[in-house]
Amino acid sequence: MTPPRLTDAALAVEGRVALLTFKRDDVRNALTSTELVDDIPNAIAWANANPEISVLIMTGEGSAFSAGGNIKTMGERAKAPPHVLQQNYKRGIQRIPFALEAAEIPVIAAVNGPAIGAGFDLANMCDIRIGSTNAQFGETFVNLGIVPGDGGAWFLQRLLGYQRAADLVFTGRIVKAEEAKEIGILLEVTTPEELLPRALEIAGKIAAKPPLAVRYNKRLMKLAQRQGLEEHLDVCAAYQAICHKTEDHAEALAAFFEKRAGKFHGK
Repeated sequence: MTPPRLTDAALAVEGRVALLTFKRDDVRNALTSTELVDDIPNAIAWANANPEISVLIMTGEGSAFSAGGNIKTMGERAKAPPHVLQQNYKRGIQRIPFALEAAEIPVIAAVNGPAIGAGFDLANMCDIRIGSTNAQFGETFVNLGIVPGDGGAWFLQRLLGYQRAADLVFTGRIVKAEEAKEIGILLEVTTPEELLPRALEIAGKIAAKPPLAVRYNKRLMKLAQRQGLEEHLDVCAAYQAICHKTEDHAEALAAFFEKRAGKFHGK
């Protein structure tokens, strides 16, 4: 499938891995007042519909992963009436959490620099986060007298638990890379030079697995966050029955017994 036309981001494909790079370093890859608010959902929708893609990596070009909201334009945007502001959130930045929650493939955040406010929330919406030593994180909305309008409080406490999330939401403090790893924001910390190669290495390991099984496992992980056990086991049985009938499952068994790498085609 032809990649979508993006305005403030670039999409590259290497094998079954797609790399989405934010290209607005002039505003530290802010999500508001740029087209990233459209580019990110469009890229995810394309990946969902493309059976040749198994993993999506997101990263920022330049010094920041994403500064979140553009503070320079925030005062002007706030002049609109409350009902207009509410609709602007629903039609704007809130498209991103809906898109990430609907992603059918694993999404990896390669956090190259500061991920602040909505930029932090964007990273938390991903399945896996690795960061360079330059990465910093902050749920800084309270510092500006506002709240996480993109669902950040919902994602953060599911990632860290209520108490750690409350600390970050209520204080608006900045967390550097090593602490981020200690408390569970980051899976790994790398040097800046090693960040993308490591992200691609992780993505490559996922992309080497049977593509349909990767997508069904992604669905199960998301469903498990909101289902009771009985309901979840019913879905597991249904998905397992489907996977047992795939060509990739037969190939995986053959490869196991023949002690060789499997050759999977998503069928």
